[in-house]
Amino acid sequence: MHRLLHHPLHRLLLAAAVLAASLQADAQSDFPSRPITMLVGFAPGGAADVTARIIAKKLSDQMGQPVTVENKGGAGGNIVHQQLAGLPPDGYTILLGSVGPLAISPHFGAKLGYDPLKDFAPLSMAAMFSQVLLVPGSLPVKDIKEYIALAKKQSVDFASSGIGSIPHLAGELLNQEAKVQIVHIPYKGGGAAVTDLLSGRVNSLYGSPATAAPYLESGRMRAIAVTGAKRSPFMPTVPTIAEQGYPGAVAENWYAFIAPAKVPAPILERWNRELVKALSAPDVKEQMAKHFLEPNPSTREELGAYIRKEYEMWGKVIKSAGIKGE
Repeated sequence: MHRLLHHPLHRLLLAAAVLAASLQADAQSDFPSRPITMLVGFAPGGAADVTARIIAKKLSDQMGQPVTVENKGGAGGNIVHQQLAGLPPDGYTILLGSVGPLAISPHFGAKLGYDPLKDFAPLSMAAMFSQVLLVPGSLPVKDIKEYIALAKKQSVDFASSGIGSIPHLAGELLNQEAKVQIVHIPYKGGGAAVTDLLSGRVNSLYGSPATAAPYLESGRMRAIAVTGAKRSPFMPTVPTIAEQGYPGAVAENWYAFIAPAKVPAPILERWNRELVKALSAPDVKEQMAKHFLEPNPSTREELGAYIRKEYEMWGKVIKSAGIKGE
């Protein structure tokens, strides 16, 4: 072995390997040395897009390179996740991923072109937010206990923004925890569902605090619970479903930053530091609060464990409820 190392060819190969390692280390230490792309799987103007643009601006200031948001909508965000999985693992493209493509869509049997647990590297959680369970002001229900009691006496339904959405699965999870069969009425988006709730065509709706706020003030809707593990800072007087007797009925909507799986560890750690710093900044918190969003930075390990937990939980709920994708 010692004699082989003195062979000219082996010395050349060793020198090349050392040079390659040195160049890679330099590239990582200089990161970022060119503009960065932040992908979003939804159209401009929505909550994901707003979140991405607020954070991208802060990152641009912090990192000294432009961070450009690119909207790549389609298939509920699945398409852009597939795109990210196939990109070069250099750290120059990251994605504001979401619960649907990472924890829900894989359980509907379609070929997605990516594995959410293997093809991505977690960077940091971005934001978590509850849905709020709403009833029309005319319905004589003030809390979850009365809502479940009504469902056990007569037919009750709940509206959502679509099959497989977090509002839909929140309702199915409550069905399983409370052992009731509240009927799901899917809508193509939330606008028509709100209209039908106000008119009494549906009995209840899982919606966002932003959607509900104007109707709650007028008394046309009543919020009887939020779906998260803790009360929403935007609706602090509304109790969670969990604290009203169903601790297993916790459903969060969330956005999280991810990168291709094989991005070098030093670059992943740099991303985590920058994202946590941006998400912790007072001005970012203030801007996101205007849109009923609360930053929720995390370690990479915490995010990875959370994605796996959500993946497993929603898989069980979908299978138990017999939900089929659209």
